[in-house]
Amino acid sequence: MTPLLSIDQLSVTFNSSQMVVDAISFTIHEGETFALVGESGSGKSMTALSVLRLLPNNAKLTAQAINLQGDELTTHSELELCKIRGRRIGLIFQDPLSSLNPVMTIGSQIAEVINIHFKLSKTELKQRVLELLQQVEIPNPEQRLKDYPHQLSGGQRQRVMIAIALAGKPDLLIADEPTTALDVTIQAQILALLKNIQRQTGMALWLISHDLALVSTMADRVAVMQQGKIVETGVTAELFANPQHPYTQKLLNVLPSIHHAGRLANAQPTPPLLQVSDFYCHYPIRKGIFKRVVDYVRAVDGVNFTIEQGKTLALVGESGCGKTTLGKSLLNLLPSQGRVVINGVELNTLTGEALRQQRANIQIVFQDPFSSMNPRLLVGDIIAEGIRALHPQVTADERTTRVKKLLQQVDLPEASMYRYPHEFSGGQRQRICIARALAVEPKLIVCDEPTSALDVSVQAQIIQLLKTLQQEQGVSYLFITHDLAVVAEIAHEVAVMYQGKIIEQGRAEQILKQPQHAYTQQLLNAVPVLKIA
Repeated sequence: MTPLLSIDQLSVTFNSSQMVVDAISFTIHEGETFALVGESGSGKSMTALSVLRLLPNNAKLTAQAINLQGDELTTHSELELCKIRGRRIGLIFQDPLSSLNPVMTIGSQIAEVINIHFKLSKTELKQRVLELLQQVEIPNPEQRLKDYPHQLSGGQRQRVMIAIALAGKPDLLIADEPTTALDVTIQAQILALLKNIQRQTGMALWLISHDLALVSTMADRVAVMQQGKIVETGVTAELFANPQHPYTQKLLNVLPSIHHAGRLANAQPTPPLLQVSDFYCHYPIRKGIFKRVVDYVRAVDGVNFTIEQGKTLALVGESGCGKTTLGKSLLNLLPSQGRVVINGVELNTLTGEALRQQRANIQIVFQDPFSSMNPRLLVGDIIAEGIRALHPQVTADERTTRVKKLLQQVDLPEASMYRYPHEFSGGQRQRICIARALAVEPKLIVCDEPTSALDVSVQAQIIQLLKTLQQEQGVSYLFITHDLAVVAEIAHEVAVMYQGKIIEQGRAEQILKQPQHAYTQQLLNAVPVLKIA
């Protein structure tokens, strides 16, 4: 059978020396789902961009062939490629918010692609845009036409990206990490949507991902990529059942699994560190000329929980359920009401210096490490910042010694303190943020989705690091996440949050293996599980 896309000896170099894609070859057939998997920096996305020649100016592409249904793309001019991009090959980017135009309505953005490739009347154009929004299952498409990207949820923005990619009726759809930062339920909906569209249109799907469980449920064939090379290719179920290359074996071995729940459950009970009761965080809704309060958004609505010393409570739920709001409210970063007691001290009664002193007991690790660090400060200064503010009696030499020790604890070289955040990988930046949180010797760290955008191997390293620090220093964690497989690896207790309320909580093994609430069951059913032959 003649392949739809055939790539032979494709290489990409930067600045004439740095090889990012190294002489790779593979084929994609009509109607199939082909997955390219590997860690960040392995060259997956660069391979896809090479096919469409969307490379930076300092990149050089060489290939024996990039053939699309008998059409050799390497010989095409930029103008000829413009007729192929979006029309014969569609592309879904990883981050829909940064890929969509913030000053154009979603209807206009979809229509823009249709106008490039098809000649339609104004009525036909609107009808086609509505058809695409219906196809990607956007509710109330007529009303949504005039919405801007910021008015949509993450899942809806990804659906709009899919609609734009489908607008040209492509033969091949490239999906670059299309569900990385989405909740498990939204992820399941997006994947089901892509499969359904594939069945309807007969298009091929090229899935780029580092999530092996997801790939095992979606792909017909898979290629594993490491440091610019394809190290293993095969039928998905067979390859995952019997991986030959050590790198593939490593990726599969570090894959988190719900079946691991309960490994930490036998730990001895310890005294409570944090006690939260009747905790609320409401935002007023104001309307009218005088902006009177007409109602409230109940982001956190009467929450109660306890975290023991040296233990981890995982707070799980979909985006918008109130997880992050709760975490930030505990640190007084957002206004809230309720009783919060840490180590016997009631935070609600404190003000001024007394409250500032207690901040050393609770620290936070944010979801996006890069945006949570000052890009103009050296890493050493970023880590020392908290010590300077909360422990002013510590001398400069003592601070430097402490920073070096912290870097050692998070497995980073001492020389890292003299570098800037942009010089590190995502996993290394997250380690720096953990070191910064540990700098003031807190008793509790709020971890807000600290592994959501990381590769499975880097994710496993961060989880192991947090567990080791907990064992050595007795620190407790409030671990906020939507990844239930990660919860099984790190949590002693689990609290499930839905619409601002905790609807179920208990031991990790009990919640993940014998959930009682229908919503928890729905979350667990949506988690992709590795399928092998």
